[in-house]
Amino acid sequence: MESAREKLDKYGSKFIELIKYYVEENEIERPQDYVVRQVANKSKNKITIIQGIDKKLPLEDIASSVGLNFEEILDEMNMIVSAGTKLDLTYYIEENIDEYTQEDVMDYFADAANDSVDEAFNELKEDDITYEEIKIMRLKFLSEVVN
Repeated sequence: MESAREKLDKYGSKFIELIKYYVEENEIERPQDYVVRQVANKSKNKITIIQGIDKKLPLEDIASSVGLNFEEILDEMNMIVSAGTKLDLTYYIEENIDEYTQEDVMDYFADAANDSVDEAFNELKEDDITYEEIKIMRLKFLSEVVN
């Protein structure tokens, strides 16, 4: 009777080759292969976003370069800031959000019980402040005050 070690030595490489051939022929992806690629791609996007902001590129251009729409890039930037990385959005804010809106939103978050964008929007929407402006100003607030 053969031991497990003898069976492994005798059949192991043939068995592994057969599995490898089956996986390739049927284009099977292992879940961990997919996750690694997805994480690597997300990391690449985060680096591109951070570098784009450091170069003071328009957020719309940065979003386009990583295949995201404006709402999605704001979400990505939120994850970056939530992880502790500061983003200097002053250049973008100065060009796109008027001074009074900037003050109103920063004052709101300074006094607010939490940093909920939804709650801020409910409070500030009557002042014609958009949801996107609040999201951007919240990123500035978190980068400057919290981080």
